[in-house]
Amino acid sequence: MRGLLLFAIGAAAGVASGMGLGGGALFIPALTLLGISQRQAQGVNMLSFLPAAAAALYIHKKEGRLGLKSSLPIIAAGIPGALFGALAAAWLKEEWLKKAFGLFLTIFSIIQFFKRPPKGRA
Repeated sequence: MRGLLLFAIGAAAGVASGMGLGGGALFIPALTLLGISQRQAQGVNMLSFLPAAAAALYIHKKEGRLGLKSSLPIIAAGIPGALFGALAAAWLKEEWLKKAFGLFLTIFSIIQFFKRPPKGRA
């Protein structure tokens, strides 16, 4: 039963990731609710992200939705940011890591909830 639940969580996170919504926002809390440590859930998320991202990248490239030039500054900042985040996750106590992740999701959710769509789009 647990394997089926993990499969369902992975599928839902994959769908969210493929849509560009960040599957980890779903994946990590779901795994921690199953009793997996925050650090292990984050590690599993990173590992599962790679094939899911490759598949989504292929589809988005095929559909012509990739803008490499506009992505370069994000990539350039994202690499050192990811290194810093991984080191911070290893350094923080598990309790604070969970709280920081929860706070991030809460703040981001509130911002998204009140964000208005661009004009001309529903």
